[in-house]
Amino acid sequence: MTPLVIPIFISHQGCPQRCVFCDQHTISGYNGLEEQPVTPAAVRETLERWLNRPRKKRNTDVQVAFYGGSFTGLSLPRQRELLDTVKPYMENGYVDSIRISTRPDYIDEANIALLEEYSVSVVELGIQSLDQDVLEASVRGHSVQQSEDAIRLLREKGFTVGAQIMCGLPRDSTIKLMATAKKIAALAPDFIRIYPVLVIKGSGLEKMYRDITYKPLSLAKAVALGCRLKTLFDQHGIKVVRMGLQPSAELAAKVVAGPYHPAFGELVIARVLFKKSRKILRETVAGRGKHLSVAAADESAFRGPRNVSMKRLTALGLLNDVTLVFDKQQARNTVAVYW
Repeated sequence: MTPLVIPIFISHQGCPQRCVFCDQHTISGYNGLEEQPVTPAAVRETLERWLNRPRKKRNTDVQVAFYGGSFTGLSLPRQRELLDTVKPYMENGYVDSIRISTRPDYIDEANIALLEEYSVSVVELGIQSLDQDVLEASVRGHSVQQSEDAIRLLREKGFTVGAQIMCGLPRDSTIKLMATAKKIAALAPDFIRIYPVLVIKGSGLEKMYRDITYKPLSLAKAVALGCRLKTLFDQHGIKVVRMGLQPSAELAAKVVAGPYHPAFGELVIARVLFKKSRKILRETVAGRGKHLSVAAADESAFRGPRNVSMKRLTALGLLNDVTLVFDKQQARNTVAVYW
């Protein structure tokens, strides 16, 4: 069961530099100043507010997630200050787990020992790419080896490990991106987030874009790459938990260029389902009445924006003598044919 996630934003805190694509305050929706870090009192207020909200399922696990910065890049006293605030809620059973996000070069034995002391169970790593040239062009400040070592070490210590990757980074290409995806799949993190690169006002990438030294992906290209990435991770049993940044009015207002769409993830799912449907319909025997079964929860994504996927399948002649079934019991992101 998906936990109730209580977000605590520490936007850009603990990060030693700004990557070319980064304006963390806009991305996270955090409007505070970097010089005014979140206080223990603010953390407690956030926890109380979320815990007192009405919930349909009271037995849902509760997870506190520190987002937006590099948690283990904070000083050890600062990490303890934040974790000490959550600790009583863990001890009283109001909070079941803690999640942090950080950089791969800020994972070592000392960091891990502190996380273990406070029962942190989930660590998300901003990998972004496993191509050294792409990392350098993006001013990430860490190496491919550090990313690989961090994933291995966290898995060895029993943490649930997430990895964030980006498509459309400077000097990246389809070949490099898919090579990154295959390397990450081989490292077997527990889940993945896929973010298409956007040109955000105030970021280093905006200057590169205006200097014509960087060209962002088109929306169609980003969706196609997202489809290939999701398909690969699905094949390896690695859950893709998000595709595209969380939409907000502030983010939309600050996007200068790039493949921004408030329902980017649904566009990718629509393409995945279209390709699966096209393949299975082409492979089945023609001339016989058949049913194409899709998960009921995927009906909107299956049809695609403005019913585009249905129109394409019809134009290909693949829906002739086919009855569509939207099954409430069927697993999501799957299609099946039966007679």
